[in-house]
Amino acid sequence: MKANIFNIQKFSVHDGPGIRTTVFFKGCPLKCLWCHNPESQNPKKEILYDINKCVLCGKCVEVCPQNAVRIENNVVLTDKNKCNHCGECVIYCIPGARQVAGKEYTVDEVLKEVIKDKVFYEHSNGGVTVSGGEPLIQIDFVEELLKKLKENNIHTAVDTCGTVNFENLQRVAPYTDVFLYDLKIMDDEKHKEFVGSSNKLILENLKRLSQIHNNINLRMIIVEGVNAEEKHIEETLKFIKDLGIKKINLLPYHDIAKHKYKKLNMFYEDHKMKKPTEEKMQAFKEMFESNNYNVKIGG
Repeated sequence: MKANIFNIQKFSVHDGPGIRTTVFFKGCPLKCLWCHNPESQNPKKEILYDINKCVLCGKCVEVCPQNAVRIENNVVLTDKNKCNHCGECVIYCIPGARQVAGKEYTVDEVLKEVIKDKVFYEHSNGGVTVSGGEPLIQIDFVEELLKKLKENNIHTAVDTCGTVNFENLQRVAPYTDVFLYDLKIMDDEKHKEFVGSSNKLILENLKRLSQIHNNINLRMIIVEGVNAEEKHIEETLKFIKDLGIKKINLLPYHDIAKHKYKKLNMFYEDHKMKKPTEEKMQAFKEMFESNNYNVKIGG
């Protein structure tokens, strides 16, 4: 059993308590306009190409076993129908303009990698977080990984968008110490516009998850032009009133992943989004705190 993973990030402090290792799985059912990991959306491997680093040496064209790479109008192009993501072009790219997003791992290979930092988890009350993309798409792999982490007394967190069959949440719940549950937009029509699908399954799964698990942290991206308004906060407060949410992270939008879109030849609609002001974020924080929630701005 293997899973497609695009990053195993050590010393992460924004994906759950303490010092953590975050395992990022490829594949996501959503298409959030602001997605910070656009390389996570496609479940398959992808080539990232940084035109600003490329010196047009032609080495990638020369070494590609599939003849999938060519230079046209001073740009290196890759034929996706021919490319099998073998990584030869990456190895021989001296300026580092090419990268493969995605690598297949077995459960034991991931466990071997993350367990190296167990001492840091123990001293910081940290652990391992599975994230993405949406990790629960690859449910068999994630369930087995979480089981083995618990066998090794490692704290576990699952970062989920909630757009999965509830059965998947049920399967990992016994091996998950904390769920990091993304709640993006309460208005269903706006959710369809900016996220690409309805929020009904997300909200229903959050309700049902709260009935079987007592440690759920809510993660809320705040984007000016999308959901940075009091109405969104008020509707959220009303919805989660009886769900036993432990903590809320308010995450202000930023565009630091913008360069990834260019590498993937994807269009980034930054004209529709802005970072909310510190004053607005503080006001939202106070709205939650006045209802006795533990709130943090940032991860």
